[in-house]
Amino acid sequence: MRLRTTPYSLSSTGVRMYHVTVLGFDSAFASAITGISDLLSTAGVTWNYIHGEKMEQKFKVEVATLDGTPVRCANNIEIKAHKALHEIKRTDVLLIPTIGGDIPQTLKHNQALLPWIVQQHALGADIASNCTGAFLLAESGLLNNKKATTHWGFIEDFQQRFPQVNLQPDQLITADGPLFCSGGGMAWFDMALFLIERYCGYDVAMASSKAYVIDIGRGSQSAYSSIPGKRYHQDTSILLLQEWLDNHYSEAISIDLLATLASMTERTLKRRFKQATGDSPINYLQRLRIEAAKKRLESGRDSVESITHNVGYEDVSSFTRLFKKHTGQSPSLYRARFSR
Repeated sequence: MRLRTTPYSLSSTGVRMYHVTVLGFDSAFASAITGISDLLSTAGVTWNYIHGEKMEQKFKVEVATLDGTPVRCANNIEIKAHKALHEIKRTDVLLIPTIGGDIPQTLKHNQALLPWIVQQHALGADIASNCTGAFLLAESGLLNNKKATTHWGFIEDFQQRFPQVNLQPDQLITADGPLFCSGGGMAWFDMALFLIERYCGYDVAMASSKAYVIDIGRGSQSAYSSIPGKRYHQDTSILLLQEWLDNHYSEAISIDLLATLASMTERTLKRRFKQATGDSPINYLQRLRIEAAKKRLESGRDSVESITHNVGYEDVSSFTRLFKKHTGQSPSLYRARFSR
């Protein structure tokens, strides 16, 4: 983790502070503005106060809007802005919160924000988006040919609108140079801890994590996803094959069998399946099986061995490795976190 060393200002105690600007716009998630502001503003403060140590505020956080007017958030709460964008000549960190309303309309109504975002990037600011805020960052063009992530439920919309972005849909946080994205509506706390570590070091980030009783170092959002593949395409033959797989995923299935069912050659099947769903037939089948296993782990007490066989696998060790590859955690850990 590279530590940033250029301070924005000094606190009243002479401690270096970094300037953070939270970009405000109508229909943003209120928590993605206030939550990350709370975490960053109290880094070096809350933990120190609890332990009777000298408090050293690390970040100065301000909310800024295009013209300095309040933000009307997606939940109709209004948040006052500290400044208008033109009043901020330079910031160390620019945060783009979650878009909580209609994404295309929000992008259309906020085109005037884009030049300022690009300007701050040129001046050396770190820029971080949360969840669907990645759409606004990508709209600026800064994410072209860069790694990014967004909420798992909006992956296909993002890929269609921004095909030049190297989307990493399974990642909770991506970092590409000074550009950072976090996926998930509440992943702002993951991003906050990430930025605290980047600027202040691991010890301060861990102290903030402990002070607020939140996990540090979550790496994947795959465990939360429930979409094995898209079905809004117009390839009727592939749709019928997807429906068949929904009901027969636990059986012994080969490419040859699927090609026969679809009345295609294997080569044609692979090409059309990939074109329609964005996935290979085998990987799609794996996702169906993993999704079925997740539901069994959430709602029942069957053993991992039993679940392995019920979703179509024979070897428990192989299934466990595959499950971890897709979800970022073992079946037993998944059950401990998500079982009812």
